[in-house]
Amino acid sequence: MQAMQAVIQAFHDMSPDPAEPGQAVSFGTSGHRGRAQEGSFNRAHILAITQAVVDWRRETGIRGPLFLGRDSHALSRPAWECALQVLVANGVAVHIERDGELTATPLVSRAILDHNAGEREGAAQADGLIITPSHNPPEDGGIKYNPPHGGPAEGTVTGEIELHANRYLAAGVETIASVPLEKALAKARRHDFVGDYVAALGEVLDMEAIAASGLKLAADPMGGTALPIWQAIIARYGLDLEVVNPAIDERFAFMPPDHDGKIRMDCSSAAAMANLLAMRDGFDLAFGNDPDADRHGIVDAEGLMNPNHYLAVAIDYLITHRPEWSQAMKIGKTLVSSSLIDRVVAARERRLYEVPVGFKWFVEGLHQGWLAFGGEESAGASFVTFNGRPWSTDKDGILLCLLAAELMAVTGRSPSDYYRELTVRHGEPHYRRVDTPCRREQQQAFKTLTPERLAIATLAGDPVTQVRVKAPGNQALIGGVKVETDNGWFAARPSGTEPLYKVYAESFRGPEHLQTLIEEAQALLAERLQTDA
Repeated sequence: MQAMQAVIQAFHDMSPDPAEPGQAVSFGTSGHRGRAQEGSFNRAHILAITQAVVDWRRETGIRGPLFLGRDSHALSRPAWECALQVLVANGVAVHIERDGELTATPLVSRAILDHNAGEREGAAQADGLIITPSHNPPEDGGIKYNPPHGGPAEGTVTGEIELHANRYLAAGVETIASVPLEKALAKARRHDFVGDYVAALGEVLDMEAIAASGLKLAADPMGGTALPIWQAIIARYGLDLEVVNPAIDERFAFMPPDHDGKIRMDCSSAAAMANLLAMRDGFDLAFGNDPDADRHGIVDAEGLMNPNHYLAVAIDYLITHRPEWSQAMKIGKTLVSSSLIDRVVAARERRLYEVPVGFKWFVEGLHQGWLAFGGEESAGASFVTFNGRPWSTDKDGILLCLLAAELMAVTGRSPSDYYRELTVRHGEPHYRRVDTPCRREQQQAFKTLTPERLAIATLAGDPVTQVRVKAPGNQALIGGVKVETDNGWFAARPSGTEPLYKVYAESFRGPEHLQTLIEEAQALLAERLQTDA
């Protein structure tokens, strides 16, 4: 407990140096994240970022309410309070869950969409801020902005917010307006995020089938925002569902260490999900969610499903059990997700939409209704309602967990059984990600890679069919390269936070072929990046 008190004290007391790259505001794929004791997530950051969001709203004419959520990390409550104080001081109408209780990412997305759908064109639009570092360790903090489309902000938006926030840091945040917390809480409007979300689940899932199935279900909120949601779902729909871990603890002391010994609430990690896996024999299905509930972990009798495997299962099931969905609607995946998805989508005569890493690339399609599903390999996904309207334009871990229950209730098959049937029809993929240390110059050299500079004709014994530096779905730069054959592929991109690059690879010819893919990819990159460095 003393360690967390020290973290919170550092949040209030430390003054970041914006001249230090590690202490400036920096928006990655999921907002700004950092640590108070390292000067990268402090009160000054939140004041500056929140004021920058207020400025952005004014410049772009966003005049509606702002939905403010937070997760259960130790830094989330004090950061949430700072943001609320600045927003109210600037005259923003802020909506919160009662007195700042936990509010999940997908619930904020739903609230934004619901409000904006009910407004006339040109009327005041809503947006949102969520205080969360997702599944990161207990001492971490994070903040992300969702514009009126309800999903993660585009790079152009976060770039402007980052620029303005760093100007405030450099000038000194003392001039940023703020009101006392008591006044801010009194001004904020209470919003029933959980009640509205749970009441609408029948628009996107067959809740009657789940309730009637008799399935014995379990959910582990992993100390996060999913707890009140699962409790409300049980109360409303009468599911035979047990919340096996109702604890909220800012230290996350109940969490088993992840694969590297760190505490990380990653529901796609078998190490972090060890508690739930140990009791899987007592349930037909069990679910895990990260602290802001935008990711899902699916556990059946065979253990924790690989996120790639479950994405393929979810897509095949939805295509065959959502007859109202238009044939013209596309299915979205990130380019490092399994190619089994490509084969499933092609076999069902649907169109694939392949994009770079990051859920933000799915937002426009989900919002506008031409994308039925968007999913990424890191256990994040969402999909549209039965009638093709957007449900959430941010990742929704609760939705994907309940979809597994619907699938089992309707088909009588577990997600793992369903996956095996897919591999019989389409081939069995073998997938791995390997992180390789490299210098900053080598990371920068990824920007110069082109199909011509790679000059690769074969990969692991097969002719190369495609070398990509842009995603085929939207022609956006992928920040790296992807090399494909008929039997496998590899993709490589530099890390945005660590001195390494990531190699993703997949083979449909077996584990040995996968290892060859990885080794040839690493050798090729070592040569090309050294040449370019």
